[in-house]
Amino acid sequence: MLRTIATLLRLLIVVTLMAGGPGIALAQQAGSSGAAAQSGEGPHALSESDLKEWEALADQAEELVNNDSASDAALTEVRGKLSYWRGRFDDAQSANSAAIQAVQAQLDTLGDPPAEGEPAESEAVADQRETLQSRLDELRAPARAAELYYAEADSLISSIDAIQRSRQADEFLELTPTPLNPATWPTALSDLTGYFEAIVTNVSGNWDDAGKRSEFRNNLPLILIMLVAAGVLVMRGVSWLESLANHFIGDDRSAQRWLLRFVVSLAQIVVPVSGLVLVSVAAARSGLFGAEGNALLHSLPAVGVLLYTARWLGHYVFPVSDNVDASVYLSTTQRREGRVYLITYGALMGILVMIKAAAEAADWPDQTSDVLVLPVLVVMALFMLRISRFIILMGQYTEDDGEEHGFRKQLVMVLGRVVFFAAILGPILAGIGYFTMGEALITRTGSSLMVIALLFILQRLIIEIYVLITRDRDGVKDALLPVLLGFLLTLCSLPIFALIWGARVTDLLELWTRFLQGFSVGGLTISPSNFIIFAVVFVAGYVVTRAVQGALKTSVLPKTKLDLGGRNAVVSGLGYVGIFLAALVAITMAGIDLSSLAIVAGALSVGVGFGLQTIVSNFVSGIILLIERPISEGDWIEVGGQMGFVRSISVRATRIETFDRTDVIVPNADLISGQVTNWTRGNLVGRLIVKVGVAYGTDTRRVHGILQEIAEEHPIIVLSPPPGVVFAGFGADSLDFEIRAILRDVTQIIDVQTELNHQIAERFAKENIEIPFGQRDIWLRNPEALAKAAIEARKDGAEQKTAPPAKPADSSHITRDDMHDGDDGEAEADPDAE
Repeated sequence: MLRTIATLLRLLIVVTLMAGGPGIALAQQAGSSGAAAQSGEGPHALSESDLKEWEALADQAEELVNNDSASDAALTEVRGKLSYWRGRFDDAQSANSAAIQAVQAQLDTLGDPPAEGEPAESEAVADQRETLQSRLDELRAPARAAELYYAEADSLISSIDAIQRSRQADEFLELTPTPLNPATWPTALSDLTGYFEAIVTNVSGNWDDAGKRSEFRNNLPLILIMLVAAGVLVMRGVSWLESLANHFIGDDRSAQRWLLRFVVSLAQIVVPVSGLVLVSVAAARSGLFGAEGNALLHSLPAVGVLLYTARWLGHYVFPVSDNVDASVYLSTTQRREGRVYLITYGALMGILVMIKAAAEAADWPDQTSDVLVLPVLVVMALFMLRISRFIILMGQYTEDDGEEHGFRKQLVMVLGRVVFFAAILGPILAGIGYFTMGEALITRTGSSLMVIALLFILQRLIIEIYVLITRDRDGVKDALLPVLLGFLLTLCSLPIFALIWGARVTDLLELWTRFLQGFSVGGLTISPSNFIIFAVVFVAGYVVTRAVQGALKTSVLPKTKLDLGGRNAVVSGLGYVGIFLAALVAITMAGIDLSSLAIVAGALSVGVGFGLQTIVSNFVSGIILLIERPISEGDWIEVGGQMGFVRSISVRATRIETFDRTDVIVPNADLISGQVTNWTRGNLVGRLIVKVGVAYGTDTRRVHGILQEIAEEHPIIVLSPPPGVVFAGFGADSLDFEIRAILRDVTQIIDVQTELNHQIAERFAKENIEIPFGQRDIWLRNPEALAKAAIEARKDGAEQKTAPPAKPADSSHITRDDMHDGDDGEAEADPDAE
């Protein structure tokens, strides 16, 4: 099937090349740029030799894909070559792009050809159109051929990936003879002892060889120097560095001390591993150990990395000092156990590495390797059980007083249970014969725990660097930047977890290639490069817009005759225009063609229009407010029963600060369509009306003169036009007067009104002018009955005083008739009523 698809693709390529004219798609890359533009060549054009090389590679790839016995190494090698050619074909698709654009522009200038029934165009125009169209087809032929070649290469790569993933899954699920069968143990033990006997034989044989012995003696000084240096680095270097690192642990929890300790602690991995590298190099320089011995010695650096990395992680996850934050979850004894478990687990992983190296060097059968590895896996599973217990304890001690802490607690608890079940299930699977699955479950879970611990340490590193820069340790818990950096770090660790759990490097590279190519939405291709260009250009435009706004607001506009509201309107309008232009330029620079989304956008606009009509109405109203400026920032307005000062006007709503210092958000549409009272529009002048009443019989002209004097003496009241006093009329209880005055600053209307009321009260008291108040007379229809009821109530009260005290009645059984106080009060409310 695959061969048939490849053959059809090649036939399509041949047809495309024939349609484009002979020799135009396979132009050589040599020549100047001008000649290339004229002949149809581009910077990524493919030569005939390139295509021949590709044909040979494609045939080889098809044979490997159809051959079930092809090795993984051969498939990986061919896949790498196919990936290279696929990249070249991808680049070749842009060949002659500049020339194509030039010819297409000329065709666009000629316009569309006449339709049926329309007058024919001139012969010269028709010939020119035919020539340009032929030239355009010739220029597009290489890109079309490259597209077909690209499809063929991509198909072959997908087939190889499918084969390798299938083999990996079969190997993972393979059922092998159980290593618990005692019949296989003697063979495994014999292979192990034979391996060490081979090392001894190699050393003895090489020593007996005069040439080998002479080479060893010549290299002996260098070997001794390297071994002494390795001994110092491994035996003493770690203790010295540990003492130096512990020097930075104390009551002082400064970021500088933590970072210094972190840098010093990294040397606890580098220094001993360097010593083990020296041991491995010294063994190779001796030339005595042979293939078997060198295999073990060359694995020492990897063993050292696992051992000392586990030790380093243990000192941060289970710290020695009680001053570290992580120490609050576990006791000193538990933390010591945790460090021992991690170090032992790292050592066991190192032993696995050495067993694998020995099995490869001696070509042991799989059954021997399984028998030797199983005890190590069982011990590793036991230590994983203990580690899972500590993880669960840390999760139980985590505070869950908030959503964030609750999620973290659940995550830690789930991790602990996953490790627990992996430690139980791994040895069982390995014992019953699913050895690869069981081994992977234990080793990969342990490796994942190490990566998680490393992420924990790196997150702490980010926090300490942030504290060092900001000098604010108390605010780091609420800071956003460390959280974002930690999230980005976690995303970057996902490929590492994928590799641990069996993903191949080629799989990750393929995903990265697909990611870089982008995805299509409605014919629009969006790639990371487009997004980065868009983000950079838009941010740059946004920064320029804000800079221009700041310059206008602080330097230019204050020197003009515009008021504060006008200046704010200019600055806001410039901001909206600048952001719109920044987005438009960013879309253009990113090469995003939105014409393909026009139909989709048109369909969505109908639904969005109904759903967002209120928001759009507020937006348009905000633009109108900025242009017409019926209100401005700082104005005192009244709208919808709310009164206050305008503090900000945005495109959607306006913020009003009321007199009780609360903010009211008013949609802009209400300010345009509703009734708005602007007390300070244009100026601060406003009118005040103070009403006052005097008793009947008072000299009204005298009252008029007093009120006029009071109004004219106030400094806030303007005298042109002068304040006026109005005899408003005859009220029910008083003669009503009004002071009507114009204030210089209407924002002080409450203070002026209060002061005028004080002066009126003082002058009226001095002039013996009475300010009346409402009075009511109450007439009782049956005073005789009420008087009789009052007399009977008094008699009952006298009898109750002489009677023995009774039990207090339940208040729940008291009725309105039992309550006589209200009746007495009502009867005596107005004794003069009779």
